[in-house]
Amino acid sequence: MPKMKTNAGAKKRFHVTGSGKIKRKHAYKSHILTKKTKKQKRNLTHFSIVHKSNLDSVKRLLALK
Repeated sequence: MPKMKTNAGAKKRFHVTGSGKIKRKHAYKSHILTKKTKKQKRNLTHFSIVHKSNLDSVKRLLALK
């Protein structure tokens, strides 16, 4: 059976933590930042964990499953 290929877009966007969780960046932080508040932009800076409803599809893209 051939090896699973990792999706090139997914490997740039997701990172696996040491405990096996998958980190992601927040959306809406790339452009049109003038109308967003400082608080909103600051809160979008932090990483978050992929939600369990999307976890299976992200793992499939990263060839982890």
